[in-house]
Amino acid sequence: MAEKWRTAFTIIRKRLAIKHAEDNGPTRRDPASSDTLFDGEQPSLEEIRSWGKSFDKLMWSPSGRMAFREFLRCEYSEENILFWLACEELKKETNHEAIEEKARFIYEDYISILSPKEVSLDSRVREIVNRNMVEPTPHTFDEAQLQIYTLMHRDSYPRFINSPQFKSLAQIPDGVSASGSTAESPSN
Repeated sequence: MAEKWRTAFTIIRKRLAIKHAEDNGPTRRDPASSDTLFDGEQPSLEEIRSWGKSFDKLMWSPSGRMAFREFLRCEYSEENILFWLACEELKKETNHEAIEEKARFIYEDYISILSPKEVSLDSRVREIVNRNMVEPTPHTFDEAQLQIYTLMHRDSYPRFINSPQFKSLAQIPDGVSASGSTAESPSN
């Protein structure tokens, strides 16, 4: 387990240091991959630490998303951020035919019960998505995207900011939480 975390941390460090991403262009099958997760510059320590204070800041930072995605990959839940990113890309689309195609890919990759990358949605949201797929728009997956965003915020994000990877990136000493408070030892 420790080796898996060390490997993930090494990957995060290397990717944050890369100035130009290579072989990271979008593919037809994975609409989320068009988010390169690099902004060309390594984030400052201040920016990295801000990720520990705000999930929104983490998600709107290309480097933050990359670090969080690596963490989710180690937790076997990367499909959540990939789905969220694919929905963000769909919202930018204006061509009706491209919207229909991207919506179909998103549905097949993340909503379909046959997909190995299926995200966890409740039946109410799944039914809304199914109705929206009759005539897809850039907002076809808004309810589902919000549910997955909330899931990541409540479930994965607290583990991320308390992970050794994040603490190392943010240069937070052991025994100190991401918020800056010191962890007290349990009383006997």
